[in-house]
Amino acid sequence: MNSIDRRHASWLALRLLSGACAVLLSCAAVHSSPAHAFDLDDVSAKAKALAAQPFEKPEGRLPKALQQLGYDHYRDIRFKPDRALWHAEKLPFELQFFHQGLYYDRPVKINEVNGRALRELKFSPDDFNYGDNKVDAESFRDLGYAGFRVHFAVNTPKYKDEVLVFLGASYFRALGAGQRYGLSARGLSIDTGLISGEEFPRFTEFWVVRPEANAKELVIYALLNSRRATGAYKFILKPGSETVMDTKARLFLRENVSKLGIAPLTSMFYFGENQPADHEDYRPEVHDSDGLSIASGTGEWIWRPLVNPKRLLVTSFSMSNPQGFGLMQRDRKFERYEDLEVHHELRPSLWIEPKGAWGAGRVELVQIPTPDETNDNVVAYWVPDNMPQPGTPLALDYRMLWQMDKEKRPPLAWVEQSRRGRGGYGRGNDGSVSFVIDFTGPALDKLKADAKIEGVVTVDGNGELLERTTYRNEVTGGWRVSLRLKRVDEDKAVELRAYLKGDNSTLSETWSYVLPPG
Repeated sequence: MNSIDRRHASWLALRLLSGACAVLLSCAAVHSSPAHAFDLDDVSAKAKALAAQPFEKPEGRLPKALQQLGYDHYRDIRFKPDRALWHAEKLPFELQFFHQGLYYDRPVKINEVNGRALRELKFSPDDFNYGDNKVDAESFRDLGYAGFRVHFAVNTPKYKDEVLVFLGASYFRALGAGQRYGLSARGLSIDTGLISGEEFPRFTEFWVVRPEANAKELVIYALLNSRRATGAYKFILKPGSETVMDTKARLFLRENVSKLGIAPLTSMFYFGENQPADHEDYRPEVHDSDGLSIASGTGEWIWRPLVNPKRLLVTSFSMSNPQGFGLMQRDRKFERYEDLEVHHELRPSLWIEPKGAWGAGRVELVQIPTPDETNDNVVAYWVPDNMPQPGTPLALDYRMLWQMDKEKRPPLAWVEQSRRGRGGYGRGNDGSVSFVIDFTGPALDKLKADAKIEGVVTVDGNGELLERTTYRNEVTGGWRVSLRLKRVDEDKAVELRAYLKGDNSTLSETWSYVLPPG
């Protein structure tokens, strides 16, 4: 599986996102350093000490020959699989590494932890095939790696698949069985969506723990550095039908930050069922995620369908101690995408499950206009209300679930699809907008066809609700809410909410939609 694609390279160029990808390490190019027990406390001590010092912007030392490489030529530089770390020992996990080049012009330090021994893994051009590139590889001896990827036999025992990639800033991507790369995660976001501009922290050093012969999980430590923050991370990777990453983060601020984004997720939404393409395209939908799902601390589940707005759109959901949130790809039918090259129906959903009490804060969603599918334009993260003072650690633990077939859903019923169209059919174009929202789930499966179900719909002050009907969907066995509304001010957004109610009890999650300005 190729972990570098053109879209992820362009993300970095546009500063909307630094994609994730792969490169590995040769066992022959290492040297030992003094042995000691290594754990998260060691990385936290480094992060704390780093935060007490002035920030030093890393200088790029990329040779001119690599600076001039275009996308295709950079992609032609490939790591040699037989030089992968732990390949010769036939361990269940292997590491491969990334060469610097293109937008990846800063080295990261990578270490192996073997029992009580710690050693740095040194870059060697001998580990790479340079393809048709006419370069002097010997001049790259002191270059350093750009990132790495992890391989594990997740689909078949006969082949070690690529399951995790760290490449670019603090971005990384993972895969479960049968999945294809889609959205990314990152260690931390700072001031995302603010006019002042976003700050992109970087993972500058990694420590990877050598696995046992029968290991099912891999431990990775990472050190994060940025102008205003540092961080220590521990990831426990558990590949499978859904790949799990148990995460411990310890953050330290150098100076005050306006907005700290915890467990940030970055994805792409170009067009879909709730926002059809504004041009001819054989594909009905193009997106890596179709909605933001939130399980609040009160037990309410919220579904916010994604949009591709004409202007920057930032919305949030305030709550205390969330149970989880994630950018999800609920639509899994190939015929909804019809793309045999990228297979959007196989892109993973990514669910964040907090461990312990995260306190008061908000889940924030940033949606950025994009003219095509080459940019990631959606970001979601948790923003704590109580920001730590510089020098005071902030400790947050969470689980990341890269899912497909068994993704997180509300226990009662959920939004299967929400479709948007022009209202006023049969009446002329009266400027209204129509929606149909289909709900399915176990709470609806046992209902009779003539059950008295109410679709509760609310519209904010910039919208006028003209029609609302609720009826059974005979095809799915679920229930459909159909509504029509008009905007009061075309230059302002309208926020809508809808859920199913029966016998004074809530039967579904809440559909929460923002209709961007016209």
